[in-house]
Amino acid sequence: MHPLPDAPTEFIPRVADPPHRRRGVRWLVVGLVVAGLAVGSGIAVTRHRAAAEPKPERTTAAATAPIERRDLSTTRTLPGTIGFGATRPLAGHLAATVTWLPEAGVTIKRGGQLFRADDRPVVLFYGSMPLYRDIAGANLVGRDVRIVAENLAALGYATGRQPASGERVPSPAPTGNATTGPETGPRRVRDGEGVLTAALTAAIKRWQEDLGVPATGTIPVGHVEVASGAVRVDSVTGQPGSPANAPLLAVTAVRKVVTVGAELADAATVKRGDRVRVGLPDDRTVPGRVLSVGRALAAADNGPVTGPQLLTVTVAVDKPQTIADLDSGEVRVHFAGRTATDVLVAPVEALVALREGGYAVQTPGGLVAVRTGMFADGWVEITGDGLTEGTELVVPE
Repeated sequence: MHPLPDAPTEFIPRVADPPHRRRGVRWLVVGLVVAGLAVGSGIAVTRHRAAAEPKPERTTAAATAPIERRDLSTTRTLPGTIGFGATRPLAGHLAATVTWLPEAGVTIKRGGQLFRADDRPVVLFYGSMPLYRDIAGANLVGRDVRIVAENLAALGYATGRQPASGERVPSPAPTGNATTGPETGPRRVRDGEGVLTAALTAAIKRWQEDLGVPATGTIPVGHVEVASGAVRVDSVTGQPGSPANAPLLAVTAVRKVVTVGAELADAATVKRGDRVRVGLPDDRTVPGRVLSVGRALAAADNGPVTGPQLLTVTVAVDKPQTIADLDSGEVRVHFAGRTATDVLVAPVEALVALREGGYAVQTPGGLVAVRTGMFADGWVEITGDGLTEGTELVVPE
C-alpha cells in the first residue's frame, strides 16, 4: 500500500503594493529625511550666525583740554591760627618800686608809658637793640644813641644834624660811667651809629620837661625800654609795689597775624620775607609774607608731650584789615616751594604711560612722547615734538 503523498502547502500569493502607495511611502521617507536635514541645518546656521555677530565694545568717554603756558609752583599747606602772635615778657631794668601798671588789652605806642617806677615813667622807644648804657657825655657814639635820636625826631623834637658815616668826632666827654669805657682820640662814625651832639642833648632835655622829670639831658639805663614797634598788653604779671627789675607785662604785636606751627623739616625751607597765601575761614584767600621763623622747638598746642616738636612761623597778611574783624579762627597757609616759570603744562590725566617706559600725550595727530618736569596742583610740565600752547590733548573723563 503506498503512503499517501503529503498534502500540498497552501500557496498564498503576495499581493504587491499599489504603485501609488509605494510612491507615497517613498516621498514620506524622503520628506522626513529632508525635514531632519532642514532642522539640523537650521540649527547649524543659527549657531553660525550667532557666533559671527560682533559684540559691542565698551568705550571710555574722553574730553579734550588745551596745553597751557604758565608758571607752576609746588606748595606746602600748613594749618595756622589768627591772633596777635606769640607773647613775650617785658621786664623792667630799674632798682626801683613799681607804682603803676597798664591794663590788659591796651596798646602802647612810641613815647607812651609802659609802667611807672618810683612814680617816674618808663617810656617805650622803637628800635632793634636795648639801651644798655647811660646815654650821657658829649660826642658819645653808638647805635643806641642813634635809636634815641630817631625816636625823639619821630616824636617831633628837633635833634639837629647827625654826623654821617665815616666822619670823625672828638672823643666822648668823661662821665664817670664805667659802662661807657674809656675812649681816647677822635672816633670815626660807622654805619647805623649816632652821636650825642649838643643839639641832641637839648632835644633830650625838652622831652624830659614834657614828661615831667628832671631835665638832665641824659637817659639812665632802665628809663627807656625798646621794642620793634607798638605793643599790646596781653596780661599783667606784676603789681604795684613789686620790684621794677623783674618781668611785669606780657606783650604781643599790635596787629593781628597768623601763627603756624611747622615741623623742623617744613620750617627749614621757610625764611623771613617769603611770600605766602592765606586761606581764611570765609573761603577768601589773601596774600601775605613771613614775619619771623622761631628758633625754639615746642610741643604743639594741646598736643601730647611726645608729639612732634614745632617751630613757630609768624605770617602777616598784606592788608591787615582783611583779618581785623576775625577774633580767631583756623586758616590754611600755602608756602611756595620750587617754581617753574613760563612753561608748557597739561593736566596730569592727559599723560599716557608707555609700555617701554616714559609718557606720551594723545593729540589729534596721534601719540606724542613727552618729557615731564614739575608736578603741582594737578598739572605737569611737559615738552615734546610739535607741542605748543593751545594744542588739544585727550583727557579721559
